[in-house]
Amino acid sequence: MRLTTKGRFAVTAMIDIALHGRSGPVTLASISMRQRVSLSYLELLFGKLRRNDLVESTRGPGGGYSLSRKAADISVADIVLSIEEHDAESNRQRGADASGEPGRCEIDELWATVNLRAVEFLKSISLQSLVDEQKAKGVQAAVRTDSRRTPAGQPATRKPFVVDAPNSVFALGRRQQSAS
Repeated sequence: MRLTTKGRFAVTAMIDIALHGRSGPVTLASISMRQRVSLSYLELLFGKLRRNDLVESTRGPGGGYSLSRKAADISVADIVLSIEEHDAESNRQRGADASGEPGRCEIDELWATVNLRAVEFLKSISLQSLVDEQKAKGVQAAVRTDSRRTPAGQPATRKPFVVDAPNSVFALGRRQQSAS
């Protein structure tokens, strides 16, 4: 497993959907605006998340993405592994090509153990726990406003939203340890 920016953005976007999805599907454009991530990059990530049954898409007006199951039933490992699946496959292939080198077995076993522990750790963290942390910090879902329904003369208000999600597995570990 690799922990990359793709995985970090995917976890952040999933937190965003869990926070904002209570009143209906969340558009990628709104996630892009709140999280300051390119819309085309999000489209790429959400294609993988959808194929791995973590999100569902709704087409048409009022459409967007919603979680395919409860946030408590989705782990950080589920999200990261769904995004990084292609990279993991290519790493396995590279490892198989180099398996004939002397001394390689011990190193491969060490990294396989480290990888297993990292996956176990990320499986222990649910998306709901990250959402709860955000709520405890005072982060609230922005109120959905439809400009067509706003009374004349009143500007549509939209609160900026930034997820304070950890940017690495180490920051995530520190956060979990301090919460205990």
